[in-house]
Amino acid sequence: MKILLVYLIIINIVAVLVTVHDKLAAKRRQRRVRERTLLLISALGGSPCMYITMLLIRHKTKKPKFMIGIPVIFFAELAILILVLHYGFGKI
Repeated sequence: MKILLVYLIIINIVAVLVTVHDKLAAKRRQRRVRERTLLLISALGGSPCMYITMLLIRHKTKKPKFMIGIPVIFFAELAILILVLHYGFGKI
């Protein structure tokens, strides 16, 4: 359980850093982070902090792919986590 918590902290820090980097790259007209990379980081567990960061820095807030997609990813992951915690790894 501790390993999972450490992983989630790290992936959420990565999500914030990559999101901020993409916003700065957009402002500077530099090479951007691919949308699928952002969504992959979200799917790997970084969705909570990525979503909050996007709202705070107003990045990709007009794109339904992110404003709907990231919360959907988050709630799907939350449901899986609840199932795993409730039933255990071997019973799913």
